[in-house]
Amino acid sequence: MSEIPFGPWILLAIFALVVGTTVAGALIAALSTRIIRGVAGLMICCMGIAGLYWFLNSPFLALMEILIYVGAVCVTIIFGVMLSETDEPPLLEDRRHTRLWGTIAVIIAGIIFVALAQLSLGGPWPEPAELLTDGSVRAIGIALLTTYSLPFELISLVLLVAILGALVIARTGRTKE
Repeated sequence: MSEIPFGPWILLAIFALVVGTTVAGALIAALSTRIIRGVAGLMICCMGIAGLYWFLNSPFLALMEILIYVGAVCVTIIFGVMLSETDEPPLLEDRRHTRLWGTIAVIIAGIIFVALAQLSLGGPWPEPAELLTDGSVRAIGIALLTTYSLPFELISLVLLVAILGALVIARTGRTKE
């Protein structure tokens, strides 16, 4: 078989599409003024992150990203919004404080990004262990308890926090009569 001469360019284009989807979803989630649009942006961002996991040869984490974040967390937030009241008190905001805290948040995020980039680029990375890739229940169980144990636990903690947050939003949003 002959190799496709533009094969790497196709992969690069797909990778750029996945990164663009992630960034666009994050921007929609962060900059939208309506919560449903923000949740839709979060869903788009999580789908892009799942694509990035797929590019990192981790289809299991990509599937868990879709199932847990898109299928559970975002749906739970939507249920929390549907259960809360529609009447919201007007927000009194000071533009100077908003800009100040926004600037501080961007600076802190930049420092964290630079620190994580230096750590990931400069740190010694071990060679990946050989995994069972037959897709059996045994292989998934071994992968969950060894290779993917930390991401699996972190995903479950984030899901727990999201459910508790949605319950708090839903409970405090109703009038107590």
